[in-house]
Amino acid sequence: MSLMSFTSLVPWVQHELKTMKAWENFLTLLETELGTETVQKWLRPLKIEKFDAANLYLTAADSFQVEWFEEHIRKKAKAFLINNNNRKIKVHISLQGDQQASTTKSRKKKGSESLRSQQPFSIFFDQLNPLCTLDNYIHTEAYPVPRKLMHQLTGYQDEIKTELGVFNPIYLWGASGSGKTHLLIATAHELQQQGYNVGYVHSDKFTEHVVTAMQAGEMSRFRQSYRNIDVLIIEDVQNFAKKWATQEELFHTFNTLHLAGKQIMLSACSPPSELAFIEARLISRFEWGIVLQVGCFQKEEIREILQTKTQALNYPLNGKVIDFFLETFVSGPKAICKALEALILRTHLNDIATRLSSTQLTVTLVQHQLADLIEEEKQAALNPTKVIQQVSEYFGIRPEDILGKGQSRDCVLPRQLAMYFCRMQLKIPFVKIGDLFHKDHSTVMSSVRQIQKGLDDKDETINDPYHAIAKRFQQSG
Repeated sequence: MSLMSFTSLVPWVQHELKTMKAWENFLTLLETELGTETVQKWLRPLKIEKFDAANLYLTAADSFQVEWFEEHIRKKAKAFLINNNNRKIKVHISLQGDQQASTTKSRKKKGSESLRSQQPFSIFFDQLNPLCTLDNYIHTEAYPVPRKLMHQLTGYQDEIKTELGVFNPIYLWGASGSGKTHLLIATAHELQQQGYNVGYVHSDKFTEHVVTAMQAGEMSRFRQSYRNIDVLIIEDVQNFAKKWATQEELFHTFNTLHLAGKQIMLSACSPPSELAFIEARLISRFEWGIVLQVGCFQKEEIREILQTKTQALNYPLNGKVIDFFLETFVSGPKAICKALEALILRTHLNDIATRLSSTQLTVTLVQHQLADLIEEEKQAALNPTKVIQQVSEYFGIRPEDILGKGQSRDCVLPRQLAMYFCRMQLKIPFVKIGDLFHKDHSTVMSSVRQIQKGLDDKDETINDPYHAIAKRFQQSG
């Protein structure tokens, strides 16, 4: 190539490089609006195939990624992705493997119609359990405020009614089995009876709705369903961790309802500040209203819950069997209620109910009928496998990374914390811990000392994950 020919190519090469710079600047702009995690999850993995001064060709790993781009980024790219001459850079996005994705409105509409024909789209909120009412809700005396607030919100028992949206959102948190679900469903019942349009949904169902709506090209119907209600109740929002597309939709749904003064209620296993892998802008909104803890029940309160449940199901039990339930299913009311419902079903299926009344059931008979659930309760106790699982989930790594030989801090600190929990909470001997982690017992002793020193010195890099993981053990147990 002659010098003259090469020189003539320089402006063209410079224009292409400026296209790449414009794309990078565009991603940086989106990070400020959508959050770094969202951009890292959905946009940076897109592969750049080729580009010129006015075009950028990208390939995506799957159709879900393409749909997400079309829903959330296409309009932004048309508005803000421009080259050095203030000309728009057109983005072409396709699937890997020569499966071209829609890039025009007509083709996108055709693809959406095809998806709809394959998988009909519809939104159904979760059904409300008829047994969960404010009449039979048992609360722990140590935490009376959540119950009091819901009474005021619904005007229950002649309480002076609080206007919906005054506390927005209402965020309830507490361990599994603390009564959050019962209280929210009971509130939903009361509000529905007063004529309010209430959408009650578990976080997993919300995610399912987002995914199916995207795949079917029905995001407008999804948004219409969720944003035209009076009250939105979402359970277990901690399950939105790392689900960036779902978080994006929740963010906009939250904003729409909040601006309209519609009531939002949320539940989780921890306060907003301790949620992991949830975008900061969502956590901030969770804290806008009122955050209330729903405390764990004492033994006598659990006894009252069990007796109330047996009355509601018309299945009274004698005192010895009640005591057996309380002594056996120690993980909380949820396990006890599950066991009670299983007992009712099994005694009917096995024709025991035709021979004996529920008050005549013996402990021995109940033990036989619930043998699998009793074993399940024993297995639910904290053990090394659960320690490693919880630690790995908190740090976003695999259990194999903790048990492996990796020496990066991403692996070493989680490994040391897991060893520390095994020693301090499970009281496992150093040699046994060494066998579990494939390490010499002296390495285990050194790890335990380092973690203890970090806790004593209030080192945030150790102190914060330690307390967060310890709380996970309490909430899961």
